Amino acid sequence: MSNSFNRRQWLQAGTALAAPVLLPAAFAAPLSRLVLAGPPAIVSAPLIHMAQGNALAGVAAKTEFVPWRDPDQLRSMAIGKKADILAMPSNVAANLYNRGAGVRLLNISTWGALWIVTRDGARKALADFKGEEIAVPYRGDMPDLMLQLLCARQGINARRDMQLRYVPSPMEAMQLLITRRVRHALLVEPGVSMALRKTRSFPVSVVAPELHRGADLQQEWGRLFQRPPRIPQAGIAAVGAVRDQPEVLSAVQQAYAASVAWCRANPLECGRLVAQYVELLTPEAVADAMPHSQLGAVDAQAARADIDFFFQQLLAQDPALLGGKLPDAGFTGG
Repeated sequence: MSNSFNRRQWLQAGTALAAPVLLPAAFAAPLSRLVLAGPPAIVSAPLIHMAQGNALAGVAAKTEFVPWRDPDQLRSMAIGKKADILAMPSNVAANLYNRGAGVRLLNISTWGALWIVTRDGARKALADFKGEEIAVPYRGDMPDLMLQLLCARQGINARRDMQLRYVPSPMEAMQLLITRRVRHALLVEPGVSMALRKTRSFPVSVVAPELHRGADLQQEWGRLFQRPPRIPQAGIAAVGAVRDQPEVLSAVQQAYAASVAWCRANPLECGRLVAQYVELLTPEAVADAMPHSQLGAVDAQAARADIDFFFQQLLAQDPALLGGKLPDAGFTGG
C-alpha cells in the first residue's frame, strides 16, 4: 500500500493541515528526519495528520509515519530505536522504561476505546459473556489485560469462565466477527465502528442490526473502581536521542494536541488520512469512531495520578506487566 500524499489534492478537498510548530530562533538546526509510529487505532490519527501536514517542519526536515502491527513489533521498534515518537499502550511504555529501554511517556491521549461487539444485543455487561466464546487480540497485552483486570475485579476468571479465542490483531478479531466465525469480539476503535459499518449495523436507524455494542469496558472500569469511565489506555512516548531534546519534545506535544483537535473537528477528513495506512478501515468508520474513543491529549505529568492508579491495579494482577514496579518520576519527565 502506498503512503504517498498529494498535499494539493487534500487542500483542494478542504482539508486544513496542521501549521508547523514554530520554535525560538536560537534552536539548533532541525533534525534530518523524525519518525512517528503507531498502531491501527485512533491514537495514531493525530500522528498521521502531523506527518502528512509537515507539522514538525520547525524541528525536522522530514517527518514520516510508519505503522506497527502488534506489540512485539512495537517493542522491537522502541528497543532498536527505529522510531522517535511511538504511540503505545501506557503499560508497555512503563515496562520498557523499567527495563532500561530509554522511553519517556509524553502524554495520555486515548482514555478508553474498548468494547465487546456482539451479535446478541441483550448482552451489555462483562458478566453477560460468561461461558461465551470471544475473539480477543494481543494475548497478554492491551486489550486482553483490561478484560482480565475487569473480570477479576468482579470475581470472574476470564480464561476459565469465558472461551477466549486469541488472535494476532484487532483487525483479525473484527474479521472473525463480521464473517460470522465468532459471535463476540473484543475490539478497539475504529475496529468497532468498522465492524458495525461492514455489517450495516450503523447508523442507529437500522431496524435489525447484525452487531451491537455490548460491554463498554470504560463504563465497566468506572463502575467497578468507582471512578470516571476514563482509562489511561495509550499515549505517545519518545525514545532514543529525542528524549534529551526538550525543544523537539515540546514541538511534538504542541503539534499532537493541535492534531487531536483537528481530528475531532474534522472526523471524515481525518478518516481519509488514516485509511491510507490501514487497508481494512474506511474514512466513514474512523469518523464514526471519534465520538466513542475519548481522544484527548493530556500531558503525562498532569495525568500521573490516573496513570499510577491504573498501574497499581495492573501490579496487583501481574507485576510483570510493568516490569515489576511503578515507574519513577523520570518516566513522565518529572
